[in-house]
Amino acid sequence: MSNYKTVFFTLGILQIILGIFMMIPIIIQFIYNEIDASFLGASIVTIIFGILFFLSNLDHDKKLNLQQAFLLTALSWLSIAVFGSLPFIFSDADFSITNAFFESMSGITTTGSTIIANLENTPKGILLWRALLQWLGGIGIIVMAITLMPIMNVGGMQLFKISNNDSSEKILPKSKEIALRLIIIYSSLTFLCAFFYKILGMSIFDSLTHSMTTIATGGFSNYNESIGFFDNPYIEISAMIFIILGSLPFIAYIKFLSGDKKIFFSDIQIQTFIKIIVISIIVLSIYLTINNSTQINLRSIIFNVISILTGTGYVNAQFDNWGAFAIIIFLLLMFIGGCAGSTTCGIKIFRIQILYYFISNQLKRIIYPKGIFVLKYNQSPVDNKFISSIISFIYMYLIIFFIITALLSLTGLDFITSISGAATSISNVGPGLGSIIGPNGNFSSLPDISKWILTLGMILGRLELFAILVLFLPSFWRN
Repeated sequence: MSNYKTVFFTLGILQIILGIFMMIPIIIQFIYNEIDASFLGASIVTIIFGILFFLSNLDHDKKLNLQQAFLLTALSWLSIAVFGSLPFIFSDADFSITNAFFESMSGITTTGSTIIANLENTPKGILLWRALLQWLGGIGIIVMAITLMPIMNVGGMQLFKISNNDSSEKILPKSKEIALRLIIIYSSLTFLCAFFYKILGMSIFDSLTHSMTTIATGGFSNYNESIGFFDNPYIEISAMIFIILGSLPFIAYIKFLSGDKKIFFSDIQIQTFIKIIVISIIVLSIYLTINNSTQINLRSIIFNVISILTGTGYVNAQFDNWGAFAIIIFLLLMFIGGCAGSTTCGIKIFRIQILYYFISNQLKRIIYPKGIFVLKYNQSPVDNKFISSIISFIYMYLIIFFIITALLSLTGLDFITSISGAATSISNVGPGLGSIIGPNGNFSSLPDISKWILTLGMILGRLELFAILVLFLPSFWRN
């Protein structure tokens, strides 16, 4: 395994960091007099494993080739989900191994689906740990999307290389510089969000946990009614603003701080993101007005459109009762997702844009057979290899969605639970549709086999499918 020393060395560092973060909920346990050994024990176990990986791979060559980049990406998320489940298992809250792993995977992938049926009576330490997992998952996916994904050529992410000279051997030292700036931006947005939540009426604890899950677009809440529990329009407005800020490409923040003051207005991905929000709100408003839905207001429409599109999963209304057309709109929004290089998931807006440009060019070639049409994105030409990676990603995304739906139905789930469960797992959204996993429901009553299928969907969706699927190819392991 000498070829993978850099991978295991990095995993050791990640586990030590995770173990240190496990100590934070201990402070909350003291404050709320909920002291037990769950977080201390989990922290010790995690740090010990991390130190073992760290010390046994000190002689690594400080380089990361393409094969190792794929392996590191998959093992990072899997190992954090495994060790992140230990506080749930060790706690007095009676988590089974399946439920603990489901909650941990849902947290680290910023999905937001939960098996906890009574959040109001859940220990504060557990609630904080769920928020911390989502916060760590949010910054983790941003760093990975901007540093590792581009050199891995996963689903068109090579479009977002920092420079044309990036190579897999140079990615570790460069990622340290970029990661530091991203963490500062990410942390600043989190504290700013917590500040506004506090002055708008949340308690210190609620403002802290909700700010972490808002910026991470994860959606874990401390209440069964989610953000709707507060019934405060100002809190919802604040949530929408910071959800959108977490959904923008974080590379745009770096460019803005580097002097490009027009980046948020000129970036084509951000422009389309805002257009989708506006169009969805208008379409749903017209539909619900025509159908005389007197119980629906514009505030609920705007909030839930933004929350579902970005994969956050906060809710302030039972949107699955808005009619069949509204359900279809929300399913489409789940698939689209937010911007690449943000905390959101889904197919991503840039892929939808490029697919649209590609189809448009194909139609033009039919009308003008002798014409020359060059496909460009953000003023840069896009080659056929890039187009192929986009099309293959979208194709596999839909295929895996249907496979997960079929598998869930085989476990005994009804159609709406199966199809929305598959969509919410692979798109990392959180709530599904229907009476079981709907906006104010949870995943606790699902069979264990269904939960394992959904956790597989979560990690596949979070890591852009191919970062996981490529590991199952025999040719990947050949030198």
